[in-house]
Amino acid sequence: MPFVGEIFSQLKAASGVTVLQEIRDGQVTGVTGAELLAMVRKARTFLASRKLNKGDRCGLLAANSIRWMAVDLAAMAEGLIVVPLYSRQAPAELVSIIKDSSPALICCGDPMLGDGIRQHWPEASRAEAPPQFLFDEIFDAVVAPEGVELDRPQLVDADPVTIIYTSGTSGEAKGVILTSANVGFMLGCTAARLDSLMEGRSGQDRIFHYLPFSFCASWIAMLTFLLRGSLVTLNTDLTKIPNDMPAVAPYYFLNVPQLLERMRRGVDDQIAKKGGLAQAIYPRAKAAWLRQKERRPQAGDAFWLWLAKAALFPTIRKKMVGENLRALISGSAPLTPETQDYFSMLGIPVLQVYGLTETTGICTMDDPHQFTPGRVGPAIPGIEMRISENEEIVVRGPNVFPGYWNRPQQTADALRDGWFHTGDQGEMDSSGNWRIVGRIKNLIVLGSGHKIAPETVEEEIAVHLPAAQQVVVLGDGRGYLSAIVTGNVTPEQAQAALDAVNSQLPHYKQVRAFVLRSEPFSIDNGMLTANGKLKRDLISVRLKNEIEQLYQVKQAV
Repeated sequence: MPFVGEIFSQLKAASGVTVLQEIRDGQVTGVTGAELLAMVRKARTFLASRKLNKGDRCGLLAANSIRWMAVDLAAMAEGLIVVPLYSRQAPAELVSIIKDSSPALICCGDPMLGDGIRQHWPEASRAEAPPQFLFDEIFDAVVAPEGVELDRPQLVDADPVTIIYTSGTSGEAKGVILTSANVGFMLGCTAARLDSLMEGRSGQDRIFHYLPFSFCASWIAMLTFLLRGSLVTLNTDLTKIPNDMPAVAPYYFLNVPQLLERMRRGVDDQIAKKGGLAQAIYPRAKAAWLRQKERRPQAGDAFWLWLAKAALFPTIRKKMVGENLRALISGSAPLTPETQDYFSMLGIPVLQVYGLTETTGICTMDDPHQFTPGRVGPAIPGIEMRISENEEIVVRGPNVFPGYWNRPQQTADALRDGWFHTGDQGEMDSSGNWRIVGRIKNLIVLGSGHKIAPETVEEEIAVHLPAAQQVVVLGDGRGYLSAIVTGNVTPEQAQAALDAVNSQLPHYKQVRAFVLRSEPFSIDNGMLTANGKLKRDLISVRLKNEIEQLYQVKQAV
């Protein structure tokens, strides 16, 4: 049975149980399995009334909500191909995606989002813009009492169910086609891993979810939660995450490294401001933990760790994530080993996953019972991963997408001899655990011929510079590396961090100059992709003058 049918069966089984709720303006509202199915039936009936054909595209432009998920399930069940559109993405970029995917209609959660699309659609071709329907119209429409039969078959394994557009860090975003078989395979893998994490516990899992459904891994996670009959609470205001998270008291939830780094800095700042006994214990316990990890303990370390674990860490943990947490799950970008170790110190395991939209979001997952900081776990059962030329990771298996939408040449470039070429550099240890080194296209080639993956150097600098928001290492074709540092950082702090990092690096990897920028790179200023990755090419163009000055100040070494 295709995965949509399996989710419907689970919702029927949980007809009287709350399965999905959202926090909006401080109020929690939820739906039972039966109520969510009723919403899906209403959305299916509306879509069926539009006389659409199987395989037509359906744009979905909205922030996370219960209604988003109902429309998504309804569209897939009707045989439509959903094109999720990120609600915070620039309207001009959304128009480009809409033109490329040519949806028959767009289901929109907010009138302002729809207005942004119309305003950026060229006047001459505005008549070609697809019709837009607000969620209010879809769910308030007058329909026949019985609506569409949920069991009416529309979907088979080979059918495409979604086109998810990639970030486009160095060019126009590409639409990744995923089939019902791709998604069904992945849901089996993720559900099995969560079963392992929750081993020995019965009843509903409590989950907090804040990542946009338009991101592949977030969407796969959400479908997995529904398939497992969990209780999922949606955050609808990112500024309220610190309050919403402990109130929900989740057992686990999906994260990006950026939030975990922010949580870590937040604890440091709060304890420094609070002072008192906590400030006396905390830095000593952190130092003792680090020395323990490095196997160079000192007298008194055991006492400070014992005291922190008894009197301080449980309080931090409860205030941060509530009382029930079994693990944090991190994806989207590599998490520094230092941050992973930090949460372990607090008694919070952080499990990593690695994957791309083209691999249905996931290739590897940490084993909840045995994982290595700095690595992203072994390949999920049923898929193959190996190293190709230039240390590139290549993948094949039922999770690999069939191709890009309307891009046969780029599909052929990415899929060769049955293997998907990820563009990521990696390495695997003797236990089968993978480490992601960096992106091949980001590789810096110095004038000397030395090749450097900037991500590893950036991570090291960030560890020594916690006040920095971002660190971007540059130097392609130059005589040495330099860096752009964003955030509230002083020149003295930046230089001290570089001195500490450079002392551990070979001469060609040392960063010789830097420029400070108080404004962080963000989605709003166009320097980050929709899922928070650096647009390195654009940064180089916009900061060209500042970068040139870095290489006029110092002589090549």
